[in-house]
Amino acid sequence: MNAPTRIAVPGLVRIKGGALARLGVYLARGGCRRVLVLASERLPEPIVTAARAGLAAEGVEIAGWIEAADNSFEAATAAFAGLPRKIAAVVGLGGGKALDMAKYLAFLARLPYYAAPTSLSNDGFCSPQSSLTIAGRRRSLAAAPPQGVVVDVDQCLAAPRLLWLSGVGDLVSKLSAVQDWKLAFHARGEAVDDLAALLSDATVHQFLDRPLFDAQSMTLLATALMLNGIAMEICGSSRPASGSEHLISHALDAHSVRPRLHGLQVGVATYLMCRLQGVQRPQQAEAADTVAALFRATGFWDAVRADPFVRDEWLAAARLAPAIKEDFYTVLSSRDCLPEITALVDGDPTLAGCFV
Repeated sequence: MNAPTRIAVPGLVRIKGGALARLGVYLARGGCRRVLVLASERLPEPIVTAARAGLAAEGVEIAGWIEAADNSFEAATAAFAGLPRKIAAVVGLGGGKALDMAKYLAFLARLPYYAAPTSLSNDGFCSPQSSLTIAGRRRSLAAAPPQGVVVDVDQCLAAPRLLWLSGVGDLVSKLSAVQDWKLAFHARGEAVDDLAALLSDATVHQFLDRPLFDAQSMTLLATALMLNGIAMEICGSSRPASGSEHLISHALDAHSVRPRLHGLQVGVATYLMCRLQGVQRPQQAEAADTVAALFRATGFWDAVRADPFVRDEWLAAARLAPAIKEDFYTVLSSRDCLPEITALVDGDPTLAGCFV
Protein backbone atom coordinates (compact mmCIF):
# COMPACT_ATOMS: atom_id res chain seq x y z
CA MET A 1 0.00 0.00 0.00
CA ASN A 2 1.37 3.43 -0.97
CA ALA A 3 2.14 5.91 1.79
CA PRO A 4 -0.33 8.83 2.03
CA THR A 5 0.67 11.93 0.13
CA ARG A 6 1.68 14.88 2.29
CA ILE A 7 0.67 18.30 1.04
CA ALA A 8 1.23 21.82 2.37
CA VAL A 9 -1.90 23.88 3.01
CA PRO A 10 -2.40 27.15 4.92
CA GLY A 11 -2.89 26.52 8.62
CA LEU A 12 -4.00 30.11 9.17
CA VAL A 13 -6.82 31.58 7.08
CA ARG A 14 -8.37 34.93 7.92
CA ILE A 15 -10.72 36.36 5.29
CA LYS A 16 -12.67 39.23 6.81
CA GLY A 17 -12.90 42.97 7.15
CA GLY A 18 -10.11 44.58 9.16
CA ALA A 19 -7.87 41.51 8.92
CA LEU A 20 -4.81 43.51 7.87
CA ALA A 21 -4.76 45.46 11.14
CA ARG A 22 -4.46 42.10 12.96
CA LEU A 23 -1.57 40.84 10.84
CA GLY A 24 0.75 41.16 13.83
CA VAL A 25 -1.60 39.08 15.97
CA TYR A 26 -1.58 36.24 13.47
CA LEU A 27 2.19 36.28 13.01
CA ALA A 28 2.88 36.46 16.73
CA ARG A 29 0.63 33.47 17.36
CA GLY A 30 2.77 31.52 14.92
CA GLY A 31 5.96 32.55 16.72
CA CYS A 32 7.03 34.96 13.97
CA ARG A 33 8.49 37.96 15.80
CA ARG A 34 10.92 39.17 13.12
CA VAL A 35 9.82 39.25 9.48
CA LEU A 36 10.72 40.48 6.02
CA VAL A 37 7.93 42.24 4.13
CA LEU A 38 7.78 42.34 0.33
CA ALA A 39 5.20 44.93 -0.66
CA SER A 40 3.84 46.19 -3.94
CA GLU A 41 5.07 49.56 -5.13
CA ARG A 42 2.91 52.58 -4.37
CA LEU A 43 0.48 50.80 -2.09
CA PRO A 44 -2.24 53.15 -0.77
CA GLU A 45 -1.15 54.74 2.48
CA PRO A 46 -4.03 53.21 4.51
CA ILE A 47 -2.78 49.73 3.61
CA VAL A 48 0.82 50.47 4.59
CA THR A 49 -0.29 52.18 7.80
CA ALA A 50 -2.59 49.32 8.79
CA ALA A 51 0.08 46.69 8.16
CA ARG A 52 2.88 48.54 9.97
CA ALA A 53 0.67 49.45 12.92
CA GLY A 54 -0.68 45.93 13.19
CA LEU A 55 2.82 44.47 13.31
CA ALA A 56 4.10 47.08 15.77
CA ALA A 57 1.16 46.56 18.12
CA GLU A 58 2.20 42.96 18.68
CA GLY A 59 5.93 43.64 18.83
CA VAL A 60 6.63 42.01 15.45
CA GLU A 61 9.85 43.51 14.12
CA ILE A 62 10.11 44.41 10.44
CA ALA A 63 13.66 43.32 9.62
CA GLY A 64 13.25 44.66 6.08
CA TRP A 65 10.58 46.25 3.91
CA ILE A 66 11.20 45.75 0.18
CA GLU A 67 9.02 47.28 -2.50
CA ALA A 68 8.82 44.82 -5.38
CA ALA A 69 9.46 46.89 -8.50
CA ASP A 70 9.33 43.80 -10.71
CA ASN A 71 8.94 40.07 -10.29
CA SER A 72 12.12 38.95 -11.99
CA PHE A 73 14.13 35.90 -11.02
CA GLU A 74 17.20 38.13 -10.92
CA ALA A 75 15.58 40.47 -8.38
CA ALA A 76 14.43 37.51 -6.28
CA THR A 77 17.92 35.99 -6.11
CA ALA A 78 19.42 39.39 -5.27
CA ALA A 79 16.92 39.74 -2.42
CA PHE A 80 17.84 36.24 -1.26
CA ALA A 81 21.52 37.16 -1.20
CA GLY A 82 20.72 40.16 1.00
CA LEU A 83 18.24 38.38 3.24
CA PRO A 84 18.28 39.81 6.80
CA ARG A 85 19.51 37.42 9.46
CA LYS A 86 17.28 35.58 11.90
CA ILE A 87 13.96 36.33 10.29
CA ALA A 88 11.10 33.96 11.06
CA ALA A 89 8.90 34.50 8.01
CA VAL A 90 8.43 36.32 4.71
CA VAL A 91 5.24 38.34 4.25
CA GLY A 92 3.87 39.26 0.83
CA LEU A 93 1.69 42.37 0.91
CA GLY A 94 -0.24 43.83 -2.02
CA GLY A 95 -0.60 42.44 -5.53
CA GLY A 96 0.76 39.72 -7.78
CA LYS A 97 4.38 40.78 -8.27
CA ALA A 98 5.08 41.27 -4.57
CA LEU A 99 3.35 38.01 -3.63
CA ASP A 100 5.19 36.02 -6.30
CA MET A 101 8.49 37.48 -5.16
CA ALA A 102 7.75 36.84 -1.49
CA LYS A 103 6.63 33.29 -2.17
CA TYR A 104 9.72 32.42 -4.15
CA LEU A 105 12.07 34.11 -1.70
CA ALA A 106 10.51 32.15 1.19
CA PHE A 107 10.88 28.97 -0.86
CA LEU A 108 14.59 29.63 -1.44
CA ALA A 109 15.17 30.49 2.21
CA ARG A 110 13.01 27.63 3.51
CA LEU A 111 10.98 30.06 5.57
CA PRO A 112 7.23 30.28 6.20
CA TYR A 113 5.40 32.51 3.76
CA TYR A 114 2.36 34.58 4.72
CA ALA A 115 0.19 35.98 1.92
CA ALA A 116 -1.66 39.25 2.50
CA PRO A 117 -3.23 40.16 -0.86
CA THR A 118 -4.95 43.54 -0.97
CA SER A 119 -6.85 42.74 -4.19
CA LEU A 120 -8.14 39.52 -5.72
CA SER A 121 -7.12 39.69 -9.36
CA ASN A 122 -5.97 36.04 -9.64
CA ASP A 123 -5.37 32.82 -7.68
CA GLY A 124 -1.60 33.25 -7.46
CA PHE A 125 -1.54 34.22 -3.78
CA CYS A 126 -2.13 30.59 -2.76
CA SER A 127 -0.68 28.61 -5.64
CA PRO A 128 2.42 26.39 -5.26
CA GLN A 129 4.17 28.28 -8.07
CA SER A 130 5.69 31.71 -8.57
CA SER A 131 5.32 33.58 -11.84
CA LEU A 132 8.67 35.30 -12.44
CA THR A 133 10.50 36.62 -15.45
CA ILE A 134 13.88 35.21 -16.41
CA ALA A 135 15.80 37.34 -18.89
CA GLY A 136 12.55 39.09 -19.66
CA ARG A 137 10.50 35.94 -20.30
CA ARG A 138 7.76 34.82 -17.91
CA ARG A 139 8.27 31.46 -16.21
CA SER A 140 6.40 29.49 -13.57
CA LEU A 141 8.82 28.29 -10.90
CA ALA A 142 8.24 25.88 -8.04
CA ALA A 143 7.44 27.52 -4.71
CA ALA A 144 5.64 26.65 -1.50
CA PRO A 145 2.03 27.55 -0.72
CA PRO A 146 1.55 30.07 2.10
CA GLN A 147 1.51 28.97 5.69
CA GLY A 148 -0.99 31.73 6.34
CA VAL A 149 -3.51 33.67 4.22
CA VAL A 150 -4.74 37.05 5.47
CA VAL A 151 -7.29 38.77 3.22
CA ASP A 152 -8.73 42.08 4.38
CA VAL A 153 -12.09 42.19 2.62
CA ASP A 154 -12.42 45.94 3.25
CA GLN A 155 -9.14 46.64 1.45
CA CYS A 156 -10.13 44.39 -1.47
CA LEU A 157 -13.42 46.27 -1.83
CA ALA A 158 -11.48 49.55 -1.88
CA ALA A 159 -9.23 48.32 -4.72
CA PRO A 160 -10.19 49.15 -8.33
CA ARG A 161 -13.21 47.14 -9.42
CA LEU A 162 -11.29 46.01 -12.51
CA LEU A 163 -9.06 43.90 -10.27
CA TRP A 164 -12.13 42.11 -8.90
CA LEU A 165 -13.31 41.45 -12.45
CA SER A 166 -9.88 40.02 -13.24
CA GLY A 167 -10.25 37.66 -10.28
CA VAL A 168 -13.66 36.58 -11.56
CA GLY A 169 -12.11 35.88 -14.97
CA ASP A 170 -9.33 33.79 -13.44
CA LEU A 171 -11.81 31.86 -11.31
CA VAL A 172 -14.07 30.75 -14.18
CA SER A 173 -11.03 29.53 -16.13
CA LYS A 174 -11.23 26.40 -13.98
CA LEU A 175 -14.22 25.32 -16.07
CA SER A 176 -12.16 25.02 -19.25
CA ALA A 177 -8.98 23.92 -17.44
CA VAL A 178 -10.61 20.91 -15.79
CA GLN A 179 -12.20 19.93 -19.11
CA ASP A 180 -8.79 20.12 -20.81
CA TRP A 181 -7.46 17.82 -18.11
CA LYS A 182 -10.20 15.29 -18.88
CA LEU A 183 -9.47 15.60 -22.60
CA ALA A 184 -5.83 14.77 -21.85
CA PHE A 185 -6.98 11.66 -19.99
CA HIS A 186 -9.08 10.42 -22.91
CA ALA A 187 -6.48 11.31 -25.55
CA ARG A 188 -3.29 10.29 -23.77
CA GLY A 189 -4.20 8.55 -20.55
CA GLU A 190 -2.97 11.41 -18.38
CA ALA A 191 -4.05 10.73 -14.80
CA VAL A 192 -6.72 13.00 -13.34
CA ASP A 193 -6.80 13.64 -9.60
CA ASP A 194 -10.53 13.54 -8.96
CA LEU A 195 -10.41 15.42 -5.65
CA ALA A 196 -8.37 18.27 -7.13
CA ALA A 197 -10.68 18.47 -10.16
CA LEU A 198 -13.83 18.43 -8.03
CA LEU A 199 -12.47 21.04 -5.64
CA SER A 200 -11.50 23.38 -8.45
CA ASP A 201 -14.83 22.97 -10.21
CA ALA A 202 -16.81 23.45 -6.99
CA THR A 203 -15.15 26.78 -6.24
CA VAL A 204 -16.63 28.26 -9.42
CA HIS A 205 -20.16 27.12 -8.69
CA GLN A 206 -19.93 28.39 -5.12
CA PHE A 207 -19.21 31.88 -6.41
CA LEU A 208 -21.86 31.67 -9.14
CA ASP A 209 -24.56 31.62 -6.46
CA ARG A 210 -23.72 35.20 -5.46
CA PRO A 211 -21.61 37.15 -7.99
CA LEU A 212 -21.99 40.58 -6.40
CA PHE A 213 -19.46 43.28 -5.57
CA ASP A 214 -19.91 43.29 -1.79
CA ALA A 215 -18.22 41.94 1.33
CA GLN A 216 -19.94 38.56 1.27
CA SER A 217 -19.13 37.87 -2.37
CA MET A 218 -15.58 39.17 -1.96
CA THR A 219 -15.17 36.62 0.82
CA LEU A 220 -16.52 33.91 -1.50
CA LEU A 221 -14.10 34.94 -4.26
CA ALA A 222 -11.11 34.99 -1.90
CA THR A 223 -12.03 31.55 -0.56
CA ALA A 224 -12.54 30.15 -4.05
CA LEU A 225 -9.22 31.46 -5.37
CA MET A 226 -7.42 30.12 -2.29
CA LEU A 227 -8.95 26.67 -2.80
CA ASN A 228 -7.81 26.72 -6.44
CA GLY A 229 -4.27 27.04 -5.15
CA ILE A 230 -4.82 24.16 -2.76
CA ALA A 231 -6.22 22.04 -5.62
CA MET A 232 -2.93 22.53 -7.48
CA GLU A 233 -0.98 21.53 -4.39
CA ILE A 234 -3.12 18.40 -3.95
CA CYS A 235 -2.24 17.01 -7.37
CA GLY A 236 1.21 18.57 -7.77
CA SER A 237 0.19 20.20 -11.04
CA SER A 238 -1.39 23.36 -12.41
CA ARG A 239 -3.95 21.21 -14.25
CA PRO A 240 -6.97 21.99 -12.01
CA ALA A 241 -6.55 25.72 -12.56
CA SER A 242 -4.78 26.20 -15.88
CA GLY A 243 -5.46 24.89 -19.38
CA SER A 244 -5.76 26.13 -22.94
CA GLU A 245 -7.11 29.49 -21.76
CA HIS A 246 -3.90 30.13 -19.82
CA LEU A 247 -1.76 29.14 -22.81
CA ILE A 248 -3.45 31.88 -24.83
CA SER A 249 -2.90 34.38 -22.03
CA HIS A 250 0.78 33.41 -21.79
CA ALA A 251 1.15 33.93 -25.54
CA LEU A 252 -0.47 37.35 -25.21
CA ASP A 253 1.89 38.26 -22.37
CA ALA A 254 4.86 37.37 -24.56
CA HIS A 255 3.77 39.00 -27.81
CA SER A 256 1.11 41.63 -27.18
CA VAL A 257 2.12 45.27 -27.45
CA ARG A 258 0.11 45.94 -24.29
CA PRO A 259 -0.83 42.85 -22.27
CA ARG A 260 -3.87 43.33 -20.05
CA LEU A 261 -4.70 42.01 -16.61
CA HIS A 262 -4.20 38.26 -16.46
CA GLY A 263 -7.77 37.52 -15.42
CA LEU A 264 -9.27 39.64 -18.20
CA GLN A 265 -7.27 37.76 -20.82
CA VAL A 266 -7.96 34.39 -19.24
CA GLY A 267 -11.66 35.12 -18.80
CA VAL A 268 -12.26 35.90 -22.48
CA ALA A 269 -10.10 32.91 -23.47
CA THR A 270 -12.18 30.68 -21.15
CA TYR A 271 -15.36 31.60 -23.01
CA LEU A 272 -13.67 30.81 -26.33
CA MET A 273 -12.22 27.50 -25.10
CA CYS A 274 -15.54 26.34 -23.64
CA ARG A 275 -17.09 26.98 -27.05
CA LEU A 276 -14.37 24.87 -28.72
CA GLN A 277 -14.72 22.10 -26.14
CA GLY A 278 -18.49 22.17 -26.62
CA VAL A 279 -18.14 21.03 -30.23
CA GLN A 280 -17.41 17.52 -28.94
CA ARG A 281 -18.87 17.74 -25.43
CA PRO A 282 -22.26 19.49 -25.25
CA GLN A 283 -21.97 20.20 -21.51
CA GLN A 284 -19.12 22.57 -22.29
CA ALA A 285 -21.40 24.59 -24.55
CA GLU A 286 -23.53 25.04 -21.42
CA ALA A 287 -20.39 26.07 -19.53
CA ALA A 288 -19.75 28.77 -22.14
CA ASP A 289 -23.30 30.05 -21.62
CA THR A 290 -22.68 30.09 -17.86
CA VAL A 291 -19.49 32.10 -18.33
CA ALA A 292 -21.23 34.54 -20.67
CA ALA A 293 -24.10 35.08 -18.22
CA LEU A 294 -21.73 35.62 -15.29
CA PHE A 295 -19.71 38.16 -17.27
CA ARG A 296 -22.90 40.03 -18.18
CA ALA A 297 -24.03 40.08 -14.55
CA THR A 298 -20.71 41.34 -13.17
CA GLY A 299 -19.96 43.88 -15.89
CA PHE A 300 -16.94 41.91 -17.13
CA TRP A 301 -17.93 42.26 -20.80
CA ASP A 302 -18.50 46.00 -20.35
CA ALA A 303 -15.00 46.39 -18.90
CA VAL A 304 -13.45 44.55 -21.84
CA ARG A 305 -15.41 46.60 -24.37
CA ALA A 306 -14.26 49.80 -22.67
CA ASP A 307 -10.68 48.83 -23.59
CA PRO A 308 -11.00 46.16 -26.30
CA PHE A 309 -8.36 43.62 -27.19
CA VAL A 310 -6.51 43.65 -30.50
CA ARG A 311 -8.04 41.02 -32.76
CA ASP A 312 -4.86 40.15 -34.67
CA GLU A 313 -2.88 39.73 -31.43
CA TRP A 314 -5.46 37.24 -30.16
CA LEU A 315 -5.42 35.22 -33.35
CA ALA A 316 -1.61 35.16 -33.25
CA ALA A 317 -1.76 34.05 -29.61
CA ALA A 318 -4.20 31.27 -30.49
CA ARG A 319 -1.80 30.07 -33.19
CA LEU A 320 1.19 30.10 -30.83
CA ALA A 321 -0.56 28.79 -27.71
CA PRO A 322 -0.33 25.01 -28.36
CA ALA A 323 3.48 25.22 -28.35
CA ILE A 324 3.75 27.36 -25.21
CA LYS A 325 3.94 24.38 -22.85
CA GLU A 326 5.61 21.20 -24.04
CA ASP A 327 3.55 17.99 -23.83
CA PHE A 328 0.53 19.79 -22.34
CA TYR A 329 -2.55 18.40 -24.05
CA THR A 330 -5.60 20.68 -24.34
CA VAL A 331 -8.43 21.22 -26.77
CA LEU A 332 -5.94 23.23 -28.84
CA SER A 333 -3.96 20.00 -29.31
CA SER A 334 -6.97 18.07 -30.58
CA ARG A 335 -7.27 19.82 -33.96
CA ASP A 336 -6.49 23.02 -35.83
CA CYS A 337 -8.71 25.36 -33.81
CA LEU A 338 -7.62 28.62 -35.42
CA PRO A 339 -10.46 28.75 -38.00
CA GLU A 340 -13.04 28.19 -35.23
CA ILE A 341 -11.47 30.82 -32.99
CA THR A 342 -11.37 33.29 -35.87
CA ALA A 343 -15.06 32.69 -36.57
CA LEU A 344 -15.92 33.22 -32.89
CA VAL A 345 -13.83 36.37 -32.54
CA ASP A 346 -15.36 37.83 -35.69
CA GLY A 347 -18.94 36.62 -35.43
CA ASP A 348 -20.01 35.54 -31.93
CA PRO A 349 -22.58 38.14 -30.71
CA THR A 350 -21.42 37.67 -27.11
CA LEU A 351 -17.97 38.95 -28.09
CA ALA A 352 -19.21 41.94 -30.07
CA GLY A 353 -17.08 44.98 -29.23
CA CYS A 354 -14.43 42.97 -27.36
CA PHE A 355 -11.91 43.13 -30.22
CA VAL A 356 -10.72 45.83 -32.59
